[in-house]
Amino acid sequence: MRHWPPLAAGLQGKTTHVIADPAHPIYLDYAATTPVDPRVARAMAAALEQSWANAASGHMLGRRARQTIEQARQQVAVCVGADADEIVFTSGATEAVNTAIAGVARAGLARGQAHVVTTLIEHQATLAICAQLEREGVRVTRLAPDSDGLLPPQRLLDALREETCLVSLTHVNGEIGTVIDLPRLAAACAERGVPLHVDAAQSAGKLPIDLRQLPVDLLSLSAHKLYGPKGAGALYVRKRPTRVLLQPLVFGGGQEGRVRGGTLATHQIVGLATALTLACEERESEQTRLAQLRDELWQRLHLLGGVHLNGHPTQRVGGHLSVSIEGVEGESLLLALESLALSRGAACSALTGEPSYVLRALGRDDFLAASTLRITMGRPTTGEEVRFAAEHIHAQVTRLRGLSPAVVGEG
Repeated sequence: MRHWPPLAAGLQGKTTHVIADPAHPIYLDYAATTPVDPRVARAMAAALEQSWANAASGHMLGRRARQTIEQARQQVAVCVGADADEIVFTSGATEAVNTAIAGVARAGLARGQAHVVTTLIEHQATLAICAQLEREGVRVTRLAPDSDGLLPPQRLLDALREETCLVSLTHVNGEIGTVIDLPRLAAACAERGVPLHVDAAQSAGKLPIDLRQLPVDLLSLSAHKLYGPKGAGALYVRKRPTRVLLQPLVFGGGQEGRVRGGTLATHQIVGLATALTLACEERESEQTRLAQLRDELWQRLHLLGGVHLNGHPTQRVGGHLSVSIEGVEGESLLLALESLALSRGAACSALTGEPSYVLRALGRDDFLAASTLRITMGRPTTGEEVRFAAEHIHAQVTRLRGLSPAVVGEG
């Protein structure tokens, strides 16, 4: 029988002043989405009131809306080290990812160069469009990461072929928080002359991104991971030395440099630009604070015994913790933690009920993959909330382990 340790001495007798209940759970799912920062909401409200006209119109009100959009475009460009005319606004990171991957792959297919390289642990937006492209005749190679969720550069180099038209990688994995070695991987692609797309939905505003230094050709952004609105994103498309060959995904009136059609949502674009600017301005202090909270939570949960950290122990974004817990059933644990709003993995995969494909790719068995908590902290998270979460998880895991038939039966 596995003897689980009692409630850790470091936690006994210590309570927090946090009051949480199922009707008002503590939110610890910031990798899924973030609340809109009040400063962002105010900027969006001003745009709705003052810049509501169609930015494609030639009259004064249209020009005002266009000026608002171009100012936002410049803000986004500054935050990622790009030129303003390299930023294409989209409805979110999913559209940006689809535009980047499908746009390049379909252009490659037309000229007989249709091979895409990605990994097994990408976001569903990448995996789904790659599966669709395979049905269209594009060859796709999905590389396995190492046990920490990192991709060795040599493994990437070995996968590249003469007909490879694109590599697509996620900067920060939204499920395990691991940060890939982007400079080395980007250099490997540049060495072979293969365009690189980076999904930066989980990294923008949290990690420094300077596209003047990084040889990245396409990069996807999302507003709602940055305390901005849902339904807003952007795609960076490098223009020098030559613009990447990219077929449009959305056709319309030729807006956004003919990369993406449709009337621009000025207030959404302002929300993205404001959120990204604030995140970049506050990045260093906020990421330091969140990393400290993450490390404190990990130290407290580790005292339970039988708790496994998913992803690289140090090469990870602040505020992100994924742990697999032995001796408990995942769904039962989530139901028991009703005072905490957290998840087992990526929100887009939560409805399938299947063990995480990301964790299985890292070598976790199905039971451990299903018994996983993804705990992600954000701008409003306090130390008291983290300590309450640790105590609550401790108590419920201890209770469920005591009820486990496998453990009781062996006693």
